[in-house]
Amino acid sequence: MAMPARSQSASKAPVAAAPFLPFARPTIDEETIAGVAEVLRSGWITSGPQVKTFEARLSEYCGGRPVRVFNSGTCTMEIALRIAGVGPGHEVITTPLTWVATSNVVLETGARPVFADIDPVTRNLDLDRLEAAITPATRAVIPVDLSGLPVDRDRLYSIAKKHRLRVVEDAAQAFGSTWKGQRIGAFGDFVSFSFHANKNITTAEGGCLVLNDEREAKLAEQYRLQGVVRTGHDGMEVELVGGKFNLTDVAARIGLGQLPHLEAVTARRRELARQYFKAFATAGAGALGLGLPVADFANSNWHMFQVVLPEERLTIKRAEVMAKMQAAGIGTGVHYPAIHLFALYRRLGWKPGDFPHAEYAGRNILTLPLFPAMQDADVTRVAATLIEILVSHRKP
Repeated sequence: MAMPARSQSASKAPVAAAPFLPFARPTIDEETIAGVAEVLRSGWITSGPQVKTFEARLSEYCGGRPVRVFNSGTCTMEIALRIAGVGPGHEVITTPLTWVATSNVVLETGARPVFADIDPVTRNLDLDRLEAAITPATRAVIPVDLSGLPVDRDRLYSIAKKHRLRVVEDAAQAFGSTWKGQRIGAFGDFVSFSFHANKNITTAEGGCLVLNDEREAKLAEQYRLQGVVRTGHDGMEVELVGGKFNLTDVAARIGLGQLPHLEAVTARRRELARQYFKAFATAGAGALGLGLPVADFANSNWHMFQVVLPEERLTIKRAEVMAKMQAAGIGTGVHYPAIHLFALYRRLGWKPGDFPHAEYAGRNILTLPLFPAMQDADVTRVAATLIEILVSHRKP
């Protein structure tokens, strides 16, 4: 007996949904995982030989400068400020468009953070506004390389030299970036890197500080672990107030496994960024007023690919755009709200309207997925989905 024919819809296999695409994802190879297991079996899992080796490799990367590692890329900036003698009665200038840690560390020293607005094109600290913000109380500046795009180092250090300021480079996002062929970290004053899980090179949590000489390196070691100085078998002295900021050998071993891949990671990120520019050009992003980043493929490590939504042309806000992207299986992020509008900083005297460029970016900046394991097709999907959402919610 003949079997009844199945309907066309019943004969089709279900279409699998595309996997969720986060905005960042670390890649840890099997050799590194095995190396971490060896460290765990060794019994020496806090700061030890792996930390020493990691510091040595980082120093080589930074042209032989002293490098000390820490458990975050936040305490590194605070320690740099303390080594520079920054404290109560002093001012430190920075950008309002960064992770709040950048200004919080200034408060931790007892100094006052002073903000200068951003350049709306680069989204980095506007160096003209930086110079205008300098007062007799200014002791340092903390520039931030947002998304890995370096602040103009020539102009920055010219201003710092003219006004006798220390520079603490918040290069948290710039490991692998360069300035005119020189690696960020290989020159300048203090340079702080982060190795957080979403950074180009990670230790899960952690960071490092690049210093100018061995005297500063010794001070950094004291600040890293309760101010302690050890001598001989049992000698111990405490000369200053330190913290508990040391990196573990477990974390250092992850970093040692990451470093050899830096060049390939940076190259892949740059290629994905190029794909984003092509995809947005094809989709007509310019006509929608979508703000794209500076297309710097010589200096930036492309830690993030960030767009700025054209709020004046849309009927929905950023949160709704993010929700629609998530519903489409695409993760996004916000890096960052404008610091001076947080309650803590409003209590210190800042208010809406103080830094309009940073405020506009803070309301509308959107971080899109970018990590080496992404496929080119993922970029096309992200760009097409975002443009479709914006087109569907344009003001008439």
